[in-house]
Amino acid sequence: MRVIIRQNGLETPLMQRRLIESWDEVAGDIIAKYTTEKYIRNQDLCVHIENPALRSEISMMKTELIRKLNNAAGGQVIREIRLI
Repeated sequence: MRVIIRQNGLETPLMQRRLIESWDEVAGDIIAKYTTEKYIRNQDLCVHIENPALRSEISMMKTELIRKLNNAAGGQVIREIRLI
């Protein structure tokens, strides 16, 4: 099954989808509540956070969040989180 997914070029999109869907669980309920938009562009996860204080907190947690999100996705999907 995995070979078929890879041959059809679907592995990366599936991993990206898993990563985005895992944001709420990995980031936590409070951050998820203030997250209004998230997408991946050029291996960067772009996340819109409505609360400025949370943006600051996320900036300090970026390395750990990137590690946990990539683990949840099943591989190296993102290298950076950009707060928009």
